[in-house]
Amino acid sequence: MHEWALAEAIVEYVKKALREANGEYVERLSIVLGKLQSIDREVLGFALREILRMENICVKELVFRDEDVELLCRRCGYRWVLDLDSFDEWVREAIHFVPEVVHSYIKCPQCGSHDFEVVRGRGVGIGEIIVK
Repeated sequence: MHEWALAEAIVEYVKKALREANGEYVERLSIVLGKLQSIDREVLGFALREILRMENICVKELVFRDEDVELLCRRCGYRWVLDLDSFDEWVREAIHFVPEVVHSYIKCPQCGSHDFEVVRGRGVGIGEIIVK
């Protein structure tokens, strides 16, 4: 269900891009998937294709790209890439729905602080859209 809502938001963005460019179709749509939210690519892709079909929007090439989770400790300045596969499914599921809970499960490997920011790898975004 979460992926369907994301697909609806992406389609709204595509519709706006088509209107603004007075375009007929989308040549290429690249979606960036931040790994922090563990988006199910298959479900998102299915929902996106279905909504695009219902809206009569042609997207010739649909590409998904994963973005690693990079964190920055506010206390000591240490940067690291988070490996979500090291957590059990329950924790990944909790982070999927409420990414802010990551602070409860993760601490800086350098100083042990839970005070860090997500530099990249959170959320879903448009990496590229080419309208024709």
